[in-house]
Amino acid sequence: MRENPKQQIRMWAMLCHLSALLWLPLVSLLFLGIPLYLPFLNILGPLIIWHSRKKYDPWIDFQGKESLNFQLSLTVYALIVIFVSLLMVFATCGVAVTTYLSAKHMATIFNSLIAVLSLFISALMLSQLIFVNFAAIRAYKGQYYRYPFTIRFLR
Repeated sequence: MRENPKQQIRMWAMLCHLSALLWLPLVSLLFLGIPLYLPFLNILGPLIIWHSRKKYDPWIDFQGKESLNFQLSLTVYALIVIFVSLLMVFATCGVAVTTYLSAKHMATIFNSLIAVLSLFISALMLSQLIFVNFAAIRAYKGQYYRYPFTIRFLR
């Protein structure tokens, strides 16, 4: 790969990363009361840019794969957190039924589980925001960057 890609190529490489943040403006629609269900939007933007531009330059191909791998990894991590949370809720319900816990205790347990789930999902979203911006800056400068905690689906 080139050491210093042309500015247009670096711009497309940067957009491969930043397009993963397309979900941010759409979240504001939820606060306005507009129901919205767009799963995997963080994957769609990088996938479209990478697929349409990868044949033009190896730098865009590398950055697109890196962005997609990170977004896919975040999605897998989020699904694991949701799955474990659901298991904990079902286990809690099972314990409540068999031990006849009061409604007050059940509400406390459910609130705790929701707080833990919210904490993990918020940590994933915050890490996405930080790492994507850092990778986009590095891609625009023509520097190599590998996301941490990434499963390499695409090589």
